[in-house]
Amino acid sequence: MPMGSWSGRAIMLLDLDAFFASVEQLDHPEWRGKPVIVGGDADRHGVVSTCSYEARAFGVRSAMPASTARRLCPDAIWTGGRHGRYRELSRQVMDIIRDETPYVEQVSIDEAFADITPSRVNTEHPVAVARRIQARVVDEVGVTCSIGLGTAKSVAKIASDMDKPCGLTVVLPGGEQRFLGSLPIGVLSGVGKAAQQQLLKAGVRTLAQLAAADEELLSSVFGARAEMMRARATGRDASGVTMERDVKSVSHELTFADVLTCREQMVPTLTTLLGKVARRLRQKGLKARTLAIKVRLEDRSLRSAQTALESPSDDEIELAVQLGPLLDKAWRPGERVRLLGVRASGFEEEEGSVQEALFQMPADGQDGQAAPLIADAQKRRDLIQATDALKDRFGEDAVFFGSALRNRDNTTGSAPQRPTEP
Repeated sequence: MPMGSWSGRAIMLLDLDAFFASVEQLDHPEWRGKPVIVGGDADRHGVVSTCSYEARAFGVRSAMPASTARRLCPDAIWTGGRHGRYRELSRQVMDIIRDETPYVEQVSIDEAFADITPSRVNTEHPVAVARRIQARVVDEVGVTCSIGLGTAKSVAKIASDMDKPCGLTVVLPGGEQRFLGSLPIGVLSGVGKAAQQQLLKAGVRTLAQLAAADEELLSSVFGARAEMMRARATGRDASGVTMERDVKSVSHELTFADVLTCREQMVPTLTTLLGKVARRLRQKGLKARTLAIKVRLEDRSLRSAQTALESPSDDEIELAVQLGPLLDKAWRPGERVRLLGVRASGFEEEEGSVQEALFQMPADGQDGQAAPLIADAQKRRDLIQATDALKDRFGEDAVFFGSALRNRDNTTGSAPQRPTEP
């Protein structure tokens, strides 16, 4: 590994290798060296969240239908995942990075950028810092990671994928174009499938060709992002590491093995999802001003509805009364539902925003409007704090409302690897 002097910024991207599957192999030593798949039930329209490298050798990939993965690797070990455990180890990894630098930007549960640029105070070479972080992750957490190191975030991101697992790919200052030039355009963040098709049709196949493309072509493909994409393709991306990202929304959703067809099935499920969202709000010290639901029908079409709240809230008992009216806006009787989701947002009030009152209704629930299950706010808070304490100590399934049982066994078991909020 070259260790010459480093000039300019030093940005690294740490990517935990097959993270969910690696954690399962860490906690189940008998699974090490065997194909492990974390994901949903193949008989319930599930998908692969992630898989071990042993499973990848059979062609299994993230986001693949579970039925396809089972056909490719019939002897794999399957698990639905333990997301509390994954978050725990993710926090340990992020703490290791923050021991080295305060400039850390976590972009997902298994990825983070860090600025480790040498300074007058800390003159240590960035390669040495990256090596130490990588070794500590293995020694202290028990999983492996791959690291890309360069002068720009786009370079570091691409480099982190070059040598997996447990790789360290360094692009020295001045070597960006030599590293990027021959790579296919699809490796660059921001080049989606549609953009890739347009560029390929125009004869642009490599990042060097993208960097040299005329302005008219890039504008037609990327619009206002044209020059930013050219800068990324040449390794001149000037965006810095953002220490903290504002949380825009917190959401949770479930996909069902058997479609839901009646309101009596859906409202309890939405209530359960709301409870998970509200608990995450409390964990983050947030209160929402907007509550929304998402409905995906069997034909994959999407519906949504939202309402503004009179005052910020993280109280699922208080907010649950709005789920029925929201569902009535987003779903019509007879429609077959494959997925339901709940989202909370609006953590900071926008100047001049107009808000509808959530509880402009009689306290006793007249005129067809439902009052909160527990009217007294302090009693609601006491109950919520008690259930939070039980979950903190004994796990997320330690206590739940009886309504959560209605569709408990009717999910695909799949869960997204990327969280919906930082």
